[in-house]
Amino acid sequence: MWQLSNTLIPYAALWVLMYFSLAISYWLVVPLAILAGAFLIRTFVIFHDCTHGSFFKSKRANEVVGIITGLLVFTPFHQWRFEHTIHHSSAGDLDRRGIGDVWTLTVQEYLESSRWRRFTYRLSRNPIILFGIAPLLLFLLLHRVPVKKADRQVRLGVHLTNLTLLLMAVAGSWAFGILPYLVIQFTAILVASVAGVWLFYVQHQFEDVYWERRPDWDFAKAALEGSSFYKLPKILQWFSGNIGFHHIHHLSPRIPNYELERAHNAEPMFQNVKPLTIRSSLKSLKFRLWDESAGKLTGYQALNRRRREESET
Repeated sequence: MWQLSNTLIPYAALWVLMYFSLAISYWLVVPLAILAGAFLIRTFVIFHDCTHGSFFKSKRANEVVGIITGLLVFTPFHQWRFEHTIHHSSAGDLDRRGIGDVWTLTVQEYLESSRWRRFTYRLSRNPIILFGIAPLLLFLLLHRVPVKKADRQVRLGVHLTNLTLLLMAVAGSWAFGILPYLVIQFTAILVASVAGVWLFYVQHQFEDVYWERRPDWDFAKAALEGSSFYKLPKILQWFSGNIGFHHIHHLSPRIPNYELERAHNAEPMFQNVKPLTIRSSLKSLKFRLWDESAGKLTGYQALNRRRREESET
């Protein structure tokens, strides 16, 4: 309850401040909207815990709070829970890619792809697309569409979420004015979505990440070696809801975010995981393909090496 209070109350207070700041200057409003986006990141982590049933002991409380926080971050609760459960059961499995992960091809798969598939892959892995355009498309558009394999409850949840978001937009436009509301909401969701996609990316896209074919895939290794320990400054750790302890989260998703640091400090096994820092995580921007022979993520330069090997053979 304390975490809900220190997240949602400041977020609501920022909207009140932005309302009164409109009469003064947008130069006051936009920085407040950026800060609101930071609180949305923390809100999303609460939502994320609710989908795992870990934020509260009560299943009902998790669902209610999950639906409410999901509305604030433009994400339908039941559909995201459905896809995220698949992600947790298949992370690091080369034979089960495609749901809840970043599109990743092996070097060999890329070489065997058509020109069009190579072009779309390169486009999707371009940092401007991946961290600039894709986050907005994901939260504003893709989350509005039910997935094909979803059941009736999931599809209904998506439609109800869309309807509620529409009503919220109408109410916000009435209170703030259409343009001010769009500027505020767009800025906040932009900050939150870009940061969220970046966090998810570096949690599973680092050089020595674990990927394995199905027969040899191991859940514990996939958790501890396929998910990063992203060591952030304390203020960023707070706003990101301790999600940097992602290796622990994947090993045991029922540990709520507010207990992840305590779990890390209590178990030497977790402390042996080499942390990623902000500086070292920037190296992830150059990774494009999984090199099965080398057992690591690499850039496109691996393609030339593979071509030379094949020509020599």
